Amino acid sequence: MIRSIALRWLASFIPAPVAVKWQERARSCLGALIGIAFTGGSMYLLLGPAANIPLLVAPMGASAVLLFAVPASPLAQPWSIIGGNLVSATIGVTCAHAIADPTLAAALAVALSIGGMFALRCVHPPSGAVALTAVLGGPAIHALGYRFVLEPIAVQSVALLAAALTYHAVTGHRYPHAGRQNRSAPADDASRGGFTRADLDTVLKRRGEMLDIDPDDLESLLRETQLQAFSRSFNELNCEDIMSRHVVTVCVTTRATTAWGLLKRNKVKALPVIDAAGNLIGIVTRTDLVDKRVFSKFAPITTHIDGWLRGDARRPPTVGNVMSTEVRTIAATAPITDLVPMFAHHGHHHIPVLDAAGHLIGMITQVDLISGLYRQTVMKAQQTA
Repeated sequence: MIRSIALRWLASFIPAPVAVKWQERARSCLGALIGIAFTGGSMYLLLGPAANIPLLVAPMGASAVLLFAVPASPLAQPWSIIGGNLVSATIGVTCAHAIADPTLAAALAVALSIGGMFALRCVHPPSGAVALTAVLGGPAIHALGYRFVLEPIAVQSVALLAAALTYHAVTGHRYPHAGRQNRSAPADDASRGGFTRADLDTVLKRRGEMLDIDPDDLESLLRETQLQAFSRSFNELNCEDIMSRHVVTVCVTTRATTAWGLLKRNKVKALPVIDAAGNLIGIVTRTDLVDKRVFSKFAPITTHIDGWLRGDARRPPTVGNVMSTEVRTIAATAPITDLVPMFAHHGHHHIPVLDAAGHLIGMITQVDLISGLYRQTVMKAQQTA
C-alpha cells in the first residue's frame, strides 16, 4: 500500500509531453542567442571594456527564456519585463541600504517586489532575481547604489526587449501578445450550449489565482476546442456541403474602384481573383484597398505618384496592383474539421474552395461553417425525434 502510494507520488513528477514543434524550439533557441548577445554587446559599446558594471546580469537569462520561448505568456510582455525589473531593482537597492542583515534584506526585497509587481500589473518572475542581485550582488553592485536601477538593469532590459521585438517581427511571430478585443461570442451562445466571455471572467475571478495565460488566448483556445469537438461529431460533412456556391470574382485588370463597388454591393469582405481559365491567382479584400490608400483622402496624391513612378500616371489602379497572391485555399472534398485551425490560428475570414482541377467553385466563411453545423444539428435532432 505504502509502496504504491510512493510510486504514484513519484510518477506525479514526470513532466507532461511538450507539444511545441521542433521548428519553434529552434526558433526560440536562436532568438535567445541573438537577444543575449545583443544585450551584452550593447552594454559593451555603451560603457566600454573598463566599466565597473556587469555587461550581463543573471536575471536577463531568465527573461530571455520568457521572451523567446513563451512569448504568449502574460509574464513575458513588454511592460512585465520593463516594469517588473525596474520595480524590483529599486526595492532591492532600498532594502540593501536600509537592512544590514543580507538574508533579511533579500527576503524582504523579493516579497516587496512581488507585491509591487502585482500592484503595477507587471509580474515578471526573473525580476525576483533582480531584487536578489541588488542585495547579494557584492561590493561592485552595492557601490552603484540606485544607479543599479538604470545601469545595468534598465539598459539591459530595454536592449533585450528591443531584440525580442525585432526578432519576433522578422520571424513572423506575434509579439507583443496583446489581447485581441471584440472576440466574444454573441450573447445567445450560452443558450446553445456554449459560453460567453462573462462566464469565463466569472470563473477566473472565482478561482482567485493568477494563470500564466492571457484570458483572450484562453477564450480562443476554449472556443476552438468547442468547435473542434462539435465539428468532429459531423465528420461526414465536407467543405462542398457548406460552402457558398455563388462567388463574386474579379480579374487582375478589374479597376480597384469597380472591385470596391462589388464588395459594398454584395456585402462581402473579399473577392477572389481568377484568370481566364478560372484558376485562382489571388484575392482582394477591403483591407487591401484601404491599406493601399486607394480609398483614403490621400488616394489621388499617392495614386498619381505611384503611377508616375511606374510610367502609367493616367492609368487608374487595378485589382492586380493591390491583391494578395498568397491565398489560403481548401479542397471541396476536405472534411470541415480542416477549417477549424484555418479560422482559429491563421485569422482567415473567407477561404476559397477548389475542385480537383484547382478551379474555384465556392467560398467558405465562419458563418458558413457555423450555419452548416447548425443545419446538421437540426437534421439529426429531427431524425432521432
